Amino acid sequence: QVQLVESGGGLVQAGGSLRLSCAASGRTFSRYDMGWYRQAPGKEREFVASIRWGGVSTTYADSVKGRFTVSRDNAKNTVYLQMNTLKPEDTATYYCFAENVGTREDHWGQGTQVTVSS
Repeated sequence: QVQLVESGGGLVQAGGSLRLSCAASGRTFSRYDMGWYRQAPGKEREFVASIRWGGVSTTYADSVKGRFTVSRDNAKNTVYLQMNTLKPEDTATYYCFAENVGTREDHWGQGTQVTVSS
């Protein structure tokens, strides 16, 4: 069973930066695509960014392109989300996910809160 634990959330002023981390355990991490979703109060969960299991191919939501960077370290079983030039509309709970490249079975973390003040 894959377990995902996020960290790095917090309160930051607009224009600031945060780096989220997601530590995975339980299975062979390198066979999972990884990424991030977020959910703001009263809104549906939305895709933020993802990185393929090989660590080369990345995808971003239009709203974060040029500001956020997703990366991973398979040796550490960890995926990261570097968030720069944060905006109040980035305020949300950020969830890490992992999807098995073969079975498409997915797993989720418990979420970490990011709050951006104006």
